[in-house]
Amino acid sequence: MLRPDRDLPPSPISPTVDFDADGVQHGFLRLPYSRDDSAWGSVMIPIAVIRNGEGPTALLTGANHGDEYEGPLALFDLARKLDPLQVSGRVIIVPAMNYPAFRAGTRTSPIDKGNMNRSFPGRPDGTVTQKIADFFQRHLLPLADLVVDLHAGGKTLDFVPFCAAHVLPDKAQEARAFAAVEAFSAPYSNRMIEIDAVGMYDTAAEAMGKVFITTELGGGGTARAQTVRIARRGVANVLRHAGILAGKVETQPTRWLDMPSADCFAFAETDGLFETAVDLGEPVAAGEPLAYIHPIARTGREPQVIRAGMSGILAARHFPGLVQAGDCAAVIAVLMS
Repeated sequence: MLRPDRDLPPSPISPTVDFDADGVQHGFLRLPYSRDDSAWGSVMIPIAVIRNGEGPTALLTGANHGDEYEGPLALFDLARKLDPLQVSGRVIIVPAMNYPAFRAGTRTSPIDKGNMNRSFPGRPDGTVTQKIADFFQRHLLPLADLVVDLHAGGKTLDFVPFCAAHVLPDKAQEARAFAAVEAFSAPYSNRMIEIDAVGMYDTAAEAMGKVFITTELGGGGTARAQTVRIARRGVANVLRHAGILAGKVETQPTRWLDMPSADCFAFAETDGLFETAVDLGEPVAAGEPLAYIHPIARTGREPQVIRAGMSGILAARHFPGLVQAGDCAAVIAVLMS
């Protein structure tokens, strides 16, 4: 049963599924949205609920940003195939969390330019993106024991494929999250500290004491066969690890990464043509070039050199051929022994 907070108006979103019913349900989170071409229209966000008796609840989401595709591919597939007889508890699947952005192929919503992952806790009387965030904050996250939010780099970044959890003040909660990351068994596993955690879905879930893990599985505004396989296997592994899905965790070798400080991040300070000096996964020493930004207004000018603020491997890079001042150019992570 949905129980809105007394100090806030009810959510305008109506689920067409019963979260307490056993079996498989495919439906929608229906959000009324009046627009020029549909006066009494709605945003229809696909959702699936697979439940079998008592047990933990996993909340699985993709397309928190609309131009990231491994999550939707893995989760639409899981929603179609998951056998409730293999489930102990409940799996809630929202393959495309920011559905308007997903349909448009953009990072943020075309309706209100809302970045879902900076919109929490949301507002039931706010923009479309804020209303979706509010429904997750007040109605879906409280149901969950485990939260898996599948990300990739979108159109502007490319990552080595990793699963991650955050360094947290509550070390018992942190340990549970890192155990789930290990079960996911991506090629890389990451201990993360966010440079901007305000308004994030991650932060909202962690503040409730949930086990929250996330991924970065490639990027470039597309999905590769390898990264989709990682997502599908990883989600099944985490459900098995949590005791929700029958079967054993299928472990694969993983290399642990640490992102200990803001020195991991390098940003462009000018516009221009972007050239990487190292490829993803390659080692780099502090002070060495990571990338060059070539001026494009005229010939004869030297490029800006972006240097590593610390030693490690190149974990992420700017993807498009052109870059603007302020863009994240590269991310360094430290390989842990």
